[in-house]
Amino acid sequence: MPEQSAHHFILLRGLTRESAHWGNFIPQLQAAFPNAKLSPLDLPGAGSYFHKDSPNTIPGILEQVRAQAYGVLTGPATLIGMSLGGMIAWEWMLRYPEEAESAVLINISLGGINPFYQRLRWQCYGRLMTAALEGHIEMRESALLALLSNRIDDYRKIAANWTAIQKARPVSTRTALRQLLAAASYRPGDSKPEPPVLMLNSLGDKLVAPQCSKVIAQKWQLELRTHPWGGHDLTLDGDEWVAAKINEWLKT
Repeated sequence: MPEQSAHHFILLRGLTRESAHWGNFIPQLQAAFPNAKLSPLDLPGAGSYFHKDSPNTIPGILEQVRAQAYGVLTGPATLIGMSLGGMIAWEWMLRYPEEAESAVLINISLGGINPFYQRLRWQCYGRLMTAALEGHIEMRESALLALLSNRIDDYRKIAANWTAIQKARPVSTRTALRQLLAAASYRPGDSKPEPPVLMLNSLGDKLVAPQCSKVIAQKWQLELRTHPWGGHDLTLDGDEWVAAKINEWLKT
């Protein structure tokens, strides 16, 4: 592995989320790698591209994300993908392994490997549908936060931040549905990515069963680290922990 000064991280968020949702994880990662370059990229239909249509396949989303990366990618980078972002990172490594030095995949699942009832836990169907149909932005973001995070002491502050993000750059229902279709239909096959991969999951994930990451890691003999209580948004609940695990792994 190269020295820390050479590290370049490309960060990819999940369903309906954007770069601003990384929150305090960005400064935590920068503190762990002071000389590294950090490039959070927005998915089509979110963040800086909220006015665009999202493709409804993972390869389609990947190609638009790579178009953004041309301006920042000067050599192989470490991909950090959360949930849907992790699927995009997986496809990136399969299609363009020369562009990925390594990858850190957080709370992901893969079609054909994990059953649908674990990829989206049946216990959350009602809460997720209620949140999705909530017309009041503040109430919708609060409901999503309660589903994605277990860090209840910061709910009010984080919900206010998420509400401000959604008001500034609203993600459309169409984008949400097309991203969901892309995630649900993604079947990467049995090929193992060439770059080294670190899997991170959390036992408190209410959205995706922690077993999904475990099965993926076992199938391809990938390293797996597990947070004992964090929710699906692990970089929110365990930002310091995630940065530390990435630092430890890259040193080896």
